[in-house]
Amino acid sequence: MEQAELARIKEQIEQEVRERFPPAAVARVEVLEHNEAPEVEPGQLLARIVFDAQGDLEERGRQMEAAHDQHREAFRELRKELNKYPVNVLLQFVAGGPPEPGEPGVPIFQLMGGPGPRGPEGPGCDPVTAALTPVMARLGAEDLETLDTLITAGIATSRADAVRWTLARIRERPAYQQLRAHTRQIEDLKSQF
Repeated sequence: MEQAELARIKEQIEQEVRERFPPAAVARVEVLEHNEAPEVEPGQLLARIVFDAQGDLEERGRQMEAAHDQHREAFRELRKELNKYPVNVLLQFVAGGPPEPGEPGVPIFQLMGGPGPRGPEGPGCDPVTAALTPVMARLGAEDLETLDTLITAGIATSRADAVRWTLARIRERPAYQQLRAHTRQIEDLKSQF
């Protein structure tokens, strides 16, 4: 995506947020690209809306829940509007304030979405995608770079697609078939106990 187009989209996102939430509620709006946040895949953006919250982690969590309840329709409208953008925009709502020592971080609501079908029931849904099981994995920088290289090369369209492609390559190897046969033998032996 060209820098001028990216700057225009970032400005639009900030405007969408400012129109839907009171100025006192939102501390800042961050629109991050692939290289700025590890959870952002190539071709995606992350719109992080940082709400003004005070107190310890638990108190900020309560404040985020209250903000979500109070502005539920605004949350929904914003997600709906960002789904119309030409780029997939992840949406995070974060409770502001510095984390306390030893705390894992700030409470976050994340609303996924973007162009295309949203789930197994949506119009135009791919039945193959509907049958997939979501799996969460934590990857290091080198693994992310590997997946992102597959996306950049056009082999995969997302990190999930790149993982599926990689697993399919492993299943094609003769050693994997031998491993499966040995696994079945072990299961048969276990069942005899």
